[in-house]
Amino acid sequence: MQRRLERKLIRAFLPLCLLMSCAAPAAQTQPVVQVDSVLTWAHPAPWFGGFSGVEVNADGTRLTAVSDRGRVVQARMLRKDGRLVAVELDKHAPLKGPKGNALRDKMRDAEALAQDDTGQLYVAFEHSHHVARLDPESGVTMPLPKHKDFSGFEPNAGMETLAAHPDGRLFTMPERSGAEDRPFPLYAFDGKAWSIVGKIPRRGPFLPVDADFAEDGTLYLLERTVTPLGFRSRIRSFDLTAPNLGETTLLTSGPGQYDNLEALSTWQDPAGQTRLTLLSDDNFFPVQRNEVVELILAKPGSED
Repeated sequence: MQRRLERKLIRAFLPLCLLMSCAAPAAQTQPVVQVDSVLTWAHPAPWFGGFSGVEVNADGTRLTAVSDRGRVVQARMLRKDGRLVAVELDKHAPLKGPKGNALRDKMRDAEALAQDDTGQLYVAFEHSHHVARLDPESGVTMPLPKHKDFSGFEPNAGMETLAAHPDGRLFTMPERSGAEDRPFPLYAFDGKAWSIVGKIPRRGPFLPVDADFAEDGTLYLLERTVTPLGFRSRIRSFDLTAPNLGETTLLTSGPGQYDNLEALSTWQDPAGQTRLTLLSDDNFFPVQRNEVVELILAKPGSED
């Protein structure tokens, strides 16, 4: 299992990583991604952590997140001159089924979050492999229809990505494609049914853990791999209307540069800059942290 392997590697190698200063510089290609802020989000409650999906509101002042232990969280994003300086917990609720009963055990493993242009939130689950509408106030989820392929996803390598396109469609893909040289199938939900609408190339050891669409329809994909010296993250962008998908690698982090980044939200700030807000899953391990990383996608022709 991917997560079991992650935990073994964390226990075995993270102390070594901390001693060796793993913060290698990020390798990136144009357009430039600028790191605007990196901070740790902490709270003493035992349920706090494990964040795997996030959505940021239009003005960057609030976020909603889901954890893989079945909780939806709302928080305030405090900024100084536009830069994120703190995140403060506001509301939280356990995820529930349609009848209001709290989801338990593997059924509560929420891995991704998406919000459409009407404000409706959707959450994707692993193990039970489905997408559901989500009421963030009550935590109640209402499952959407499934695609026949979903039941064949690996138990701990299902839908870790969920993104709402500006045209209203939901998009998802499995964490594993079945072979290292096989692309990831891209599924879209048109309000009635899911269908495969494309394939995302698989490059190297990285696996998809979240995605989001910008207002112009660009798909941003967050990927992760585990190394003996810590986690590595990669962000690629795609133009789904282009023949070759317009694939661009925006950032590839060094081992241990960031924690276990699993959640991505894309939004546009008042200056017209595209921002990517990332959240890490601390796996509820004391040696890890719930990290919030905010990046700015520089406009063409600009410099760091």
